[in-house]
Amino acid sequence: MKIMPNRLDKGFFMYQQEFEQKALDVLRSGWYVLGNEVKSFEEEFASYTGAKYCVGLASGLDALWLAFRVLGIGKGDEVIVQGNTYIASVMGITINGATPVFVEPDEYNNIDASKIEEKITDKTKAILVVHLYGQASNMAPVMEIVKKYNLRLVEDCAQSHGACFDGKMTGTFGDIGCFSFYPSKNLGAFGDAGAIVTDDAQIAVDMRMYRNYGSEKRYYNKVVGANSRLDEMQAGLLRVRLSHLQELTDERQQLCDRYLDKLKNDKIVLPGVREGATTVWHQFVIHCKERQKLIDYLNEKEIGTIIHYPIPPHLSEAYAYLGFKAGDFPITEQYANEVLSIPLYNGMTLEEQDYVIEAMNGF
Repeated sequence: MKIMPNRLDKGFFMYQQEFEQKALDVLRSGWYVLGNEVKSFEEEFASYTGAKYCVGLASGLDALWLAFRVLGIGKGDEVIVQGNTYIASVMGITINGATPVFVEPDEYNNIDASKIEEKITDKTKAILVVHLYGQASNMAPVMEIVKKYNLRLVEDCAQSHGACFDGKMTGTFGDIGCFSFYPSKNLGAFGDAGAIVTDDAQIAVDMRMYRNYGSEKRYYNKVVGANSRLDEMQAGLLRVRLSHLQELTDERQQLCDRYLDKLKNDKIVLPGVREGATTVWHQFVIHCKERQKLIDYLNEKEIGTIIHYPIPPHLSEAYAYLGFKAGDFPITEQYANEVLSIPLYNGMTLEEQDYVIEAMNGF
């Protein structure tokens, strides 16, 4: 039996008729950019998160760098972010000329809130919290620090659509919540797509301007903006998926409950969930000190896996100019050497999952 780490086609076939009808509706409408589908999706996604405003964008990375641009954070400013995130989080900071200040992760793979305060300087302007792998970060102490030092708070919710901390949805704690709808996300489009949510009316106005070449009125440009508009087709298809998101999340929860119950191998550390936090299980990420051996073993059984992520941003070639070296962030680097995402996708059969469980227990 061949098991891939992800199967996007299964997610499509679950609601094939609805997706195809929506695609035809958009094609036949004759309106393909910034129309009723985008407007409706923005209203529906804002309502879903509990935010007042949503602005659709072209990608999750655009959501991140435009968030810092709109907040006026740039050269000479520092932004605190966890060390083990995907590099796009850091790019959102550095595209604006600001400097990332890395903090080690906690046992739940998210930022260790107890280590944030020691990194604050007079140059610190914001904290970027990443809700990694679908689990909400430890927001209570983060919010205390933000208030104490009067910092901006941006949330990277690329993997956490629907996850909550103390009953409040990720993306609604800070000034701006940034979302990706890349096809592999829990709320995935059929191409690149993203959005921000906010309760600040001016931020929403500014973001709409920046996404459209810096223009509020056609051909009258206030700022140097971007071409970062969520298109009608992706917005329409996202509306279909959003209407089923709770059942899709419930299915992932059931699959992960089975993994947590049935995976029993001393060489494998299973993921935990922090008290007060929920996870939407974007990935099921284990830790294994013999990771390469495990990968090779699973490959022999035709079970695919993915490493999220093998190279931490501070050791990436792209950020060599920051001057970090191996050993500077030992926990981050340890995680990069241990984490492994095992197969998980909507539409996964119990037979497929049992095959993975049996193989891993036999490692």
